[in-house]
Amino acid sequence: MPAAGDRMSWQTIEEGLSMPESNWPAWWNFELELCAHLQDRMIDRGFSEADIRLMMEDADGLRVGSRVGRWVIATTHLGDAWEVVVEPDEVDQVIVVITAYKEAST
Repeated sequence: MPAAGDRMSWQTIEEGLSMPESNWPAWWNFELELCAHLQDRMIDRGFSEADIRLMMEDADGLRVGSRVGRWVIATTHLGDAWEVVVEPDEVDQVIVVITAYKEAST
């Protein structure tokens, strides 16, 4: 797996199939922790904590984020493509959810 901060293409799931467990990072099953920034954005962007949990369950891709230690999760919400930015904390064994946003249309 590349070091945090390295650019990496999406690891994706073939449509209709689950990504093999070996392809997800070891921290994938840690508990979620929502940071204050995310909580501030939830109302503005129209999602809830339950929605974040569903987006994580329905994730179909993963890439290293632009900041060291962060990852970007590709998912969907209400039929639209979304990205969820997370920062795993392997010491406390939690995934800190930094932000989530609808992908810009191209």
